[in-house]
Amino acid sequence: MRLALVVERFESGGGGGEEVAWNVARELVQAGDNVDVFCRRGSDAPGLTVRRLRTPSFWQPLRVRAFAHNVQRAIAAGEYDVVHSFSRTLDQDVIHLGGGSHADYMQKTYGDRGARIRRWSPRHRTLLSLERRMFENPRLIGQCVSGMVQCEIASRYGVPKARLPVIHCGVDVQRFEPERQGNARIALRREFTAEHDTVWLFAGSGWRRKGLDLAIAALASTSNPATQLWVAGKDDSTSWKGLATQHGVADRVRFLGERSDLERWYAAADGLLLPSRYDAFGLVCLEAAAAGLPVLTNRNVGAAELFEKCGRILPGNADANAYAREMDSLGSARVRSELGRLAREMATQHDWQQHVARLRELYRGVTR
Repeated sequence: MRLALVVERFESGGGGGEEVAWNVARELVQAGDNVDVFCRRGSDAPGLTVRRLRTPSFWQPLRVRAFAHNVQRAIAAGEYDVVHSFSRTLDQDVIHLGGGSHADYMQKTYGDRGARIRRWSPRHRTLLSLERRMFENPRLIGQCVSGMVQCEIASRYGVPKARLPVIHCGVDVQRFEPERQGNARIALRREFTAEHDTVWLFAGSGWRRKGLDLAIAALASTSNPATQLWVAGKDDSTSWKGLATQHGVADRVRFLGERSDLERWYAAADGLLLPSRYDAFGLVCLEAAAAGLPVLTNRNVGAAELFEKCGRILPGNADANAYAREMDSLGSARVRSELGRLAREMATQHDWQQHVARLRELYRGVTR
């Protein structure tokens, strides 16, 4: 097939939609498809044609609108079987809904009052406007990364579920395989004086939305003082260090910064903690599963639906004490090992090859 993929940033290790787009493009080329990537900023990759569109990089509302219109003009000049966009644009056959519904994201992240106030900001007005215009197209296929997202879009915009197929994100099963990490577990735990502690990893950027406040409060409420929380991701740690101090756990919370080698930190940890207020999917959950870790999260995270039999899933409104109780219940290495084994088995059913096979089946039903 002759395919166009659209994403603002086309980079490996970018996280979220960028990481998905990079792996999808790579696997499509491996499958023999002719792939052009349209992006604002991107890296070259073997077998791909990467077309960088001149777009302002400042002020997000202008950038998003300009990129959407630039893509629309560029796509019109090509002859593609399918255009698959990973960003909010105006001319695509399939849209990857990796961010879910922006309206639901606002409501769950900021609450009803906070969402109403933020609707007036240029950034949110732009994203909501593009989202609404996208779903006015009666031919658009919304590739939902979870059943949660499918229900949100169907309910909010009246889109038939037949046009909202669920294709969960993929994962590089080999990259995160624990046995490939050598002595990383021993070395990292020794570095942080955690040889005999239980270590929970919190991974992601935008820590308020990801629920770091709940994670820190839960750590303070656990019954085992030999429990640590390692925080990986991009955010300003200053206020969060202060919060850890207020809870009396400053010496048990380690800030790792943004990591490109998360596979080593999964290998060193004992479990993944993600008390997120909203995640359309939550790719770190699937990565942790591939690393053989138990996952503790909630139903505001789309990936939670994959962990019914191999994780611990709390209600979306669970408080810190509920997370602490689950952390305590996973204090046994034997229990964690069995849950991690089941999680690893599940993750092997969601590698990138299988993900792209499902996408190509979807593409075959789409014509421009």
